[in-house]
Amino acid sequence: MVERSLYERVLARVASGAGPPEARPPRPSAAVVPWRRSVAGELEVFWMRRADSLAFMGGWHAFPGGGVARGDAEATLAGEPQGAADAPADAGAPASVIGDLDLGQAVTTAVTACALRELAEETGIEAEPSHLVFAGRWLTPPLGPVRFDTRFFLLEWPAERAAQPSAVSSECAEVEWIRPAAALERWSRGEVITAPPILHLLRVLGEDGPETGLARLRNPVEANLGPHRRIEFQPGVLTFPLQTPTLPPATHTNSYLLGARELVLIDPGSPFEPEIDGLLAAISTLAAEGRKTTAIWLTHHHPDHVGGVDRVRRALGVPVSAHPATAERLRPLGIEVDAPLEDDQRIILAGEPEMTVRVLHTPGHARGHLCFLEERTGALLAGDMIAGIGTIVIDPPEGDMDDYLASLERLERLDARTLFPAHGPTIRGARAKLHEYIDHRLWREERILEAWRSGLRELDELLPRVYDDTPKIAHPLARRQLQAHLDRLYRRQRL
Repeated sequence: MVERSLYERVLARVASGAGPPEARPPRPSAAVVPWRRSVAGELEVFWMRRADSLAFMGGWHAFPGGGVARGDAEATLAGEPQGAADAPADAGAPASVIGDLDLGQAVTTAVTACALRELAEETGIEAEPSHLVFAGRWLTPPLGPVRFDTRFFLLEWPAERAAQPSAVSSECAEVEWIRPAAALERWSRGEVITAPPILHLLRVLGEDGPETGLARLRNPVEANLGPHRRIEFQPGVLTFPLQTPTLPPATHTNSYLLGARELVLIDPGSPFEPEIDGLLAAISTLAAEGRKTTAIWLTHHHPDHVGGVDRVRRALGVPVSAHPATAERLRPLGIEVDAPLEDDQRIILAGEPEMTVRVLHTPGHARGHLCFLEERTGALLAGDMIAGIGTIVIDPPEGDMDDYLASLERLERLDARTLFPAHGPTIRGARAKLHEYIDHRLWREERILEAWRSGLRELDELLPRVYDDTPKIAHPLARRQLQAHLDRLYRRQRL
């Protein structure tokens, strides 16, 4: 019987009863899609790349917009957006996205004021409410603690107008007018990352235009995969945030389907039947599109990554693959691994385009931890090497700080563009984020050395000094990370 680490025991306690924290209601927000006809008569839209420094969707491409501010509800407006009165409350969102939310009125004075204010602040142009055309409502999937309830509006802005939109906000790294088809082509090559509603808007506007496509925009049921939204931030990487008993503040573990036609399912981690039901329904919808799931791959053995493995294996009749060290940890739990995945193995997934996936052994958080690099687009499915929400726990002896830092450094040297973590939203700028993680661990290590030089020696003495920025409720796990740092410093003869 393999002894469970403190980290695994904490996950077991979460699974045994407390349940996830109550989710905060989504923040109302609005976005505007300026469009025009070029001299050649082609439709163009105005979009921007958000600044890399932004906490939410930094480096992503989007349309001008943002959250409703306190003063927006008190704004006095003359008129209202076109189509606002007929806007459906649920905007075609699947049940798993809406949950128990009471969405209420689709377009309010505050939302309209927000759209016009954000447009002016980010692009420098001003419009009237009646110039806006309601074009759909989208809810952020449960990838993190902050969700947005966003209403989209179209705005015709002819090229001959003297005032043209530009980047007038520090939130904009660059802006441009672009044909929807050209924007989608850049996305398909992995050059840009963007959110599902942006992709849907681009597709519909490119195919049907801003007038004929309104019905598709306002009720985007075609963007659903069973009870899920189709979340494909980069081509060939479908994201499914599944509720799991995981380490707070995270409440979900991201399961991924990787591939164009031949798909592999990574980390079906939820033990909850409704979550797996929804995942299987989405896989069935994809199968009807000609995209077949042929295998399950595991990043590592922790319960929030393997909770649904056996049920999905039985339902799909596909093999499970993992690192041999993961297979060893799962065997006593009754979860069998059918085939090994080895470091630097390259696996080709058939489709248009064909995808080559490089398997990377990245121990540190767990001895058998794997990451998967899709080499064409630079998408790195990073498991628990990094987190879009929360922290990565290194708990000896299963966790090892030397191994973890070496794995981070190895990933930093790769030609990766985008990180797809197991918890939280996708992260643009892979190298910068990996470097940030390395710097943070080394900064923590220097704090330990400073405390040691001041005469502190025992864990209980070092902990409050070194982790004074950490809530006390997290100190038991911080104590294990402190031990991991000390082990590393002893091995390197720095203590």
